[in-house]
Amino acid sequence: MQELTDATDRYDFLLEHGVFEETDDGQVAVTESFDAAKRVYHDTYAEVDDATFQETIADLFELSIAQARDRIDSLGITRSQLIAYLTLQSYLDDQDVTVDGNDLVVMAGMVADVAPVSPVPDEMVELTDDDYESFLASNPDTVIFVWKLHCEPCEAMKTELDQVRAHIPDGVAVAGVDGESVNAFRREFEVSAAPATMAFVGGELYETLESRRKPERLAELFDEAY
Repeated sequence: MQELTDATDRYDFLLEHGVFEETDDGQVAVTESFDAAKRVYHDTYAEVDDATFQETIADLFELSIAQARDRIDSLGITRSQLIAYLTLQSYLDDQDVTVDGNDLVVMAGMVADVAPVSPVPDEMVELTDDDYESFLASNPDTVIFVWKLHCEPCEAMKTELDQVRAHIPDGVAVAGVDGESVNAFRREFEVSAAPATMAFVGGELYETLESRRKPERLAELFDEAY
């Protein structure tokens, strides 16, 4: 069992075992592989009712339901923390790594609110629900790409992105969004899949092509739109 004495030890441990990664701009993110594992537990526990949540905490820590309820209330345990705990436990088990139970709880708290690296390529302006409207107002002719983590077609399309961008006329802005974090954007423009390529003309959506498209097909879209 590995002993972790302080927050620095725990942080280094999470880096060493592929839970955290440090980005080029000095930020910390969970790795894509950890996030993929986390999604399984998120789908199961993110929206469970209170009774199931309490039962799960009781089973994990060998508590009665009443004790679990008190623990949840007194410590402010969230479903996000539960998901992080279960993911971390499973992720380390797969590596045959054992840590003290208290360390696991503390590290789950460290992991719970850390997001993965964005799927939007580094060289592309990333838009959010807070700024896409102002961006379109300033850049009425814009191509926006919708990306997603753990998306093989997205990764395949990125390998051809230089060819795609070569077909975008001068004066047309280019941006990207993380499809899973822009709910308002997706609702407004009825985007339901990633990757997707969206051509805006005069600030209005001209056309959306969902799924991976070859550079030649996207060149046709850009010629028609601009």
